[in-house]
Amino acid sequence: MLAHTLPIASLMCGVALLLVGNGLLGTLLAIRGNEAGFSDALLGLLGSGYFAGYLFGSFLAPVLIRRVGHVRAFAFFAVGLAGTALVHGLLVSPMTWVALRVVAGTSIVALYTLVESWLNDQTPPALRGRIFAIYMIVHQLSLALAQQILRFDTDNALALFMVSALFVCLAVMPVAATRLTQPVPHKVGSFSLLRLLRGTPVAGLGALLSGMAIGAFWAMGPVYASRAGHGEGWVALFMSAGILGGALLQWPLGALSDRIDRRLALAIAASLAALSALPLLSVDLNQTVAIFAMTLFGGFAFAIYPMVVAHLVDHLASEEIVAGSSAVLLLYGIGAAIGPIVVGVSMAWLGSAALALHFAATHALLALIAWAATRREPEDVAEHGHFVSMMGTSPAALEIMPTTDGAHEAAHGAGRDAPDAAEPKAI
Repeated sequence: MLAHTLPIASLMCGVALLLVGNGLLGTLLAIRGNEAGFSDALLGLLGSGYFAGYLFGSFLAPVLIRRVGHVRAFAFFAVGLAGTALVHGLLVSPMTWVALRVVAGTSIVALYTLVESWLNDQTPPALRGRIFAIYMIVHQLSLALAQQILRFDTDNALALFMVSALFVCLAVMPVAATRLTQPVPHKVGSFSLLRLLRGTPVAGLGALLSGMAIGAFWAMGPVYASRAGHGEGWVALFMSAGILGGALLQWPLGALSDRIDRRLALAIAASLAALSALPLLSVDLNQTVAIFAMTLFGGFAFAIYPMVVAHLVDHLASEEIVAGSSAVLLLYGIGAAIGPIVVGVSMAWLGSAALALHFAATHALLALIAWAATRREPEDVAEHGHFVSMMGTSPAALEIMPTTDGAHEAAHGAGRDAPDAAEPKAI
């Protein structure tokens, strides 16, 4: 294990620095935009612009990577992301910020794609699960750490924007210095969204609704917290509670989903997420209660997307997993682009409580859909695959996911070396 982990340490270090810089920037923009008097709808549009860029970058990144290679593409997109952080601080202009968020979303998904495809190329199938778990731990801890940098804010309005850009620039160093062989990019087969929604509607609608909730969390959570009036340290604690809650509860909820009807497990997790969000309807909530509620909400809400992926994997042939999971990620991204603007417009009418109402409504709807599916027909799965703790990053992450090899193939009788498994099929 150590022999395979040390060579990819440079990639893990690079992604950690990248996530600290980008995680800080996203939260900082919500706070600064709120302080600058941006309307709620505009604050939501900033989040939607980021995830719209995320979707655009999913298609652009593979093209550029194939053209210039991994190292040059990483430097290209990192410079773009660092540049947007600095321009945000220099020009406090609503529409400029929206355009910059599109660029930032495009850049970050490209950087995710680069690192994750590299990790996939360097990871032996037998170690896929452990390497993927390490990557997810680095991902979640880096995002939580990024929130705590808000506590070091100064009177200099540019300071934290510069810190964000600095971390992104530093991320280039370990990646550019690596001696790892650059992987050969390959295309992922297509998978019809219509087929996904018809064949496994709970997976498709679950990804869309989960994206709407989590996209709103990243974009509007800092706005909600900052309006409580407890300072930026409180915003950092509030956001970190949701992130770390997601890290803590994914495994037990995943273990439950491996043992019962996956749709029922989704209904349970979504119901508990909706209930956990209800205390947040009160903006004047006691701080301790608010942190406890956010930790629980994050724990249940962040488990939804990986459970959706696991549910889809249960119903796909081995050679379809990466393409099918990419389709689910696309729906998740569409939801993440819709969620922030919906909450932003709702906040203009209902105030900060609109965020908690959005959390509760999306998860209650998902719980109803999943529960109704269990009542309509039994789940036709010979043997469950294994739940894998994950967050929505890029389609390349789905290739590292351990469900793409042994565990799933044992259930479906397909060998990884079978001729049809060499490339995902176009559906």
